[in-house]
Amino acid sequence: MKNKLKVLRAMRDWSQAQLGEELDVSRQAVNAIETGKYDPSLPLAFKIARLFDMPIEEIFDDEFEGDA
Repeated sequence: MKNKLKVLRAMRDWSQAQLGEELDVSRQAVNAIETGKYDPSLPLAFKIARLFDMPIEEIFDDEFEGDA
């Protein structure tokens, strides 16, 4: 799943480790989400959205739009 997590993290000048601490996940989990290798659980996606004060849809793109 495409996402804007790396850009949002950079805007706050946070390392992956710092973001991981905020979300209570590992730096490796943050990296996997940013690179699209791992899709966060719904509770984690909500936590990310709350942290950045944005709707989930503005952070994550399901990539299925227009494929039908």
